[in-house]
Amino acid sequence: MKQSELIKHMSDFELKKQLIISQVILLVLSMLLSLFMFDQMSQWFSYFNLDSKEIVYYGIIPGLTIVVLDFLLIYIFPKRYYDDGGINVKLFKNRTVGDICFITLIVALSEELLFRGVIQTSFGYIIASTIFALVHIRYLTKPVLLISVIFVSFYIGYMFEITENLYCTIVSHFIVDFLLGLVIRFQK
Repeated sequence: MKQSELIKHMSDFELKKQLIISQVILLVLSMLLSLFMFDQMSQWFSYFNLDSKEIVYYGIIPGLTIVVLDFLLIYIFPKRYYDDGGINVKLFKNRTVGDICFITLIVALSEELLFRGVIQTSFGYIIASTIFALVHIRYLTKPVLLISVIFVSFYIGYMFEITENLYCTIVSHFIVDFLLGLVIRFQK
């Protein structure tokens, strides 16, 4: 059975529960891998820098840029080109704004800690960005979504290359997911 079919049969509560479980697994995996990949935890914690100018310039602005580009894709291409099988609609359509905020924050945090904070710092930008894109396997049969996720992956990875600041990538990732989640939630 396809992933989209499985998700259609899940209640909103079950879907949220499964998403949270998967993201907690990624968070734990990030923490465990960081223990093995870094000589000292202080090395890993050095990637967290609360530089507000950097966060605005390399987190907020890139996040908003990605959302604008996604809106252009949505406007240009027919719906079937960016439809992920209804998974994102099922995930966000019946959620409160607080739920969308929570879900997208935990996704941004867990994915960025793993892909940028561990994989990119240990194996490099190209490997981390490629694995990030491949993890979004449900987009492999949707060329527009696939190109979009590849672009986003490499763009956010590049922001980390420039800044070495996980707050920038977490903020950027959160903005993209949160705003697109809101669009799905309030779409008629």
